[in-house]
Amino acid sequence: MNQKQIIKNLPYQKPFLFVDEITEISENGVTGNYTFKENEFFYEGHFKDNPITPGVILTETMAQIGVVCLGIYLLKDAILSEGKTTKIALTSNNIDFYLPVNPNEKVTVVSERVYFRFNKLKCNVKMINSKNELVCRGTIAGMLVI
Repeated sequence: MNQKQIIKNLPYQKPFLFVDEITEISENGVTGNYTFKENEFFYEGHFKDNPITPGVILTETMAQIGVVCLGIYLLKDAILSEGKTTKIALTSNNIDFYLPVNPNEKVTVVSERVYFRFNKLKCNVKMINSKNELVCRGTIAGMLVI
C-alpha cells in the first residue's frame, strides 16, 4: 500500500483532514507533513488578531499521521483483501507543547511504534516545524477496527 492509498483510506475529509503527505513509512513508524493554511476554520476565533493553531488540532494532526496512517499501513493486508474502511478510536494521549504553530506553517510529524497488539497501537510522536524546532511531543494510543 503506497502513501496515496493510505491517505485515501483515512476516515477523514476536509476540513478535518490534516495529512498532506507521508514521506516515510514502515512497520516501526511513519513520517508525514501538513501545512496549516491561513483559511483553516479554527483560526477565525483562535486568537483574536493573532491566530495560532489550537493544541487540540496539533494533537489531532499527530494522531492522524502518527497513529492512524501507521495503523492503516499495519492492517493493509486486511484492508486490501476485505475492501473495508478503518475506524479509529483515540484511547489516550499525553502531549507536551513547546512552540506555537502559525497559519501557513508546515509541520512534520515523526512517529515511532511502541506496540501494536490486539489492534491497539501506541506511538511516541513528535512534531517539528520547518526550522527543525520541536513544537510538541508525547504519546498517543488508539484502537483500530476494520
